[in-house]
Amino acid sequence: MLLYNTFGRCCARLGWRWGVLFSLLSLASPSVWAHPHSFIDIQTTVEGENDTITWLRMHWTMDPITSADLLYDAGKAKSDSEIWKKLAAEVMANVLGQRYFTEIYRDNAAVKFQPLPTEYHLSRQGNKAVLEFVLPLAHPQPLKGAPLQISTYDPTYFVDMSYQDKNAVRLAPVLAEHCKTALFTPKPSADLRSYALSLDKADAPDEDLALGKQFAQQITLECH
Repeated sequence: MLLYNTFGRCCARLGWRWGVLFSLLSLASPSVWAHPHSFIDIQTTVEGENDTITWLRMHWTMDPITSADLLYDAGKAKSDSEIWKKLAAEVMANVLGQRYFTEIYRDNAAVKFQPLPTEYHLSRQGNKAVLEFVLPLAHPQPLKGAPLQISTYDPTYFVDMSYQDKNAVRLAPVLAEHCKTALFTPKPSADLRSYALSLDKADAPDEDLALGKQFAQQITLECH
């Protein structure tokens, strides 16, 4: 697998580039206008060294509609071509603009990240685009101590970012003997689900609601 560990110059057009997505949504049934409009399946591997937790290895698979614009631009280019590097930089820049869409807390204090991933890669998996990257912690976290609470989500809930099941959360072999994980999936109220369904693609949810966070799954990582 080819991994890119430098950004170089990013393109002027940053972000997920939802143009094709919106065009397709306009032809679809009214239900698809509701939040969320896009879906990303997440897999996370917790890694470490020297009795510490050092980084998260992320594997994000976008749904076919979300992937369409990226895959169209990539065409039949090989995975190590400049176009894939260019697209990877665009998408990664957007992820960085949202602080990796990830929060980690320990003892009610936020765990900080390094500003850049140590590696990242964008590829095709059938009709889906897959983003892989390593999210390094700013400071390694000792295994012993309070559990870590890890959440990955879009604050606006425009994008649903979720784990299919507990098997999507993994531990590197070096941590497997010392750590365990649990995945919590919230059950938002009927009123909150109805509110999300009522939002048009152009609507911004009430910030006080913290809509995305209320739908966000949470990993609890406990080590000894």
